[in-house]
Amino acid sequence: MSGVEVITFGCRLNTYESEVMRGEAEKAGLNNAILFNTCAVTGEAVRQARQAIRRARRDNPHARIIVTGCAAQTEKDTFAEMPEVDAVLGNDEKLKSAAYRSLPDFGVSAEEKVRVNDIMSVTETAPQMVKAIDGHVRAFLQVQNGCDHRCTFCIIPYGRGNSRSVPMGAVVDQARALVEGGYREIVLTGVDATSYGADLAGQPSLGLLAKTLLKQVPDIIRLRLSSIDGIEADRHLFDLIADEPRFMPHLHLSLQHGDDLILKRMKRRHSRDDAIAFCRTVRELRPDMSFGADMIAGFPTETEEMADQSASLASECGIAQLHVFPYSPRPGTPAARMPQLDRALVKERAARLRETGQRLQLDHLSAMAGSRQTILVENNGLAHTENFTLADAAGYAPRDLVSVIVTGHNGKHLTVRAQTASVRN
Repeated sequence: MSGVEVITFGCRLNTYESEVMRGEAEKAGLNNAILFNTCAVTGEAVRQARQAIRRARRDNPHARIIVTGCAAQTEKDTFAEMPEVDAVLGNDEKLKSAAYRSLPDFGVSAEEKVRVNDIMSVTETAPQMVKAIDGHVRAFLQVQNGCDHRCTFCIIPYGRGNSRSVPMGAVVDQARALVEGGYREIVLTGVDATSYGADLAGQPSLGLLAKTLLKQVPDIIRLRLSSIDGIEADRHLFDLIADEPRFMPHLHLSLQHGDDLILKRMKRRHSRDDAIAFCRTVRELRPDMSFGADMIAGFPTETEEMADQSASLASECGIAQLHVFPYSPRPGTPAARMPQLDRALVKERAARLRETGQRLQLDHLSAMAGSRQTILVENNGLAHTENFTLADAAGYAPRDLVSVIVTGHNGKHLTVRAQTASVRN
C-alpha cells in the first residue's frame, strides 16, 4: 500500500480526530502506514481493535502499523506487546506531526514502541482544522475533550484526561470552513460536551456556543449535538430547543440506568426523576423532539427489579434509539472491584433491554407515518430526518436535502415519497 490509511473505532470525536491524524501524518511525510484510532469504552472494543490489527498485518505485511486512541492510552502494553504493531501513540501525541516524524524503525523492543505521555498533564485542547470528514455527509466538529467526572464504570477519563474546551472563536472558524466545504449539517462533539466552557474565560456554555455558531455562521443549515448530559443543560440550550429551527430536534442522552441506587453506585449526577423531568420539559418546548440514549445492562449488584427500572425509564421517556451496552468491567475502575454478575446473566439482561428498545423504535417509526420531513441523504442509500430517524433515500445523491412525506416503515427505517424535488442542492 501507499499513503496513510486510518481505521477508526468508537465515537464521533474519534472520527473527527482521525481526520486530524491523517493530515498530521501526511505532513510528517509518513507513507505506507495504517493508523488505528482505538476505543476503550468496553473490553469488546479493545478485542475488536486487536483483531483488526492482526488482520491488517496479514493483508499488508510491509506496512507500518501504528496504534493510538483511548485503548492505546489506557492499555499501551497490550498493544506494544503485539508483534504486528510498530508503534503506540497516546491521545495527545496522535494529533502532532512531530510524533509521526520520530517513529522508531521496524523491529524495536516493546518499550521503544511506546510514545504515550501522562494524559492528565494535558491542560488545553488545541484548535484543529479539517477540511472534510472522510466518508460522511455530516461534519463532526470537536468542541471539548476529556472529562472531570469519575463514573465508577468508565475508563475514558484515564484515556482522555480532564475536561478542556476549544475556544469559541476557533469553533466558529472551523464551522465556517466546513460549511464552505459543502456540509449542510454540523454535529458538535466532545467527551463530555455539556461541560463545555467551564475552563474558558467567562465560562460560556454549550448552549451559548451553539447560539453563537448559528448567528456567526448563518449558512449552517442543520446543527446537532452528539451525546449530552441532561443534568448540565442550561437556559441557552433550552432556548435553542424552543426557538431555533436550525437546531435539530434530536438529543442523545447519557442515561446509563433507570434505578436510583444503581445510578448512585455508578456515581452519576442525575436521578431517575431528573431524566424524566428533562425529557418532559424538552418535549413541551419541542413536541417533535426525539431521544436516543445509552444504557448499561448488568451493572454490578443489579437485581431483576433494578433491571426492570431501566426498561421502564426508556419507555417513560420514549427513547426512540436505545443503545444498550452489556456491562464490561474495565480494569482500574471502582466498578470492576464491585461484586460482579454472571456474564450469561449480563448478556441476557442486555438482550431484554434491547427488546424494549426495538419496541420503542417501532412505536416511533409508526408515529411518524404521514408526517412531512426533510431528509439529508447519506452515502449508503439512506438518509436522516431532522429528528435523526433513518429513512429510505434510494435515487437521491449524497448531501441532497429532500422534502418528503413518510408513507410507512419496514421495521428499521422510514419509507418515504418525495414532496418536492429538493430543498437545496
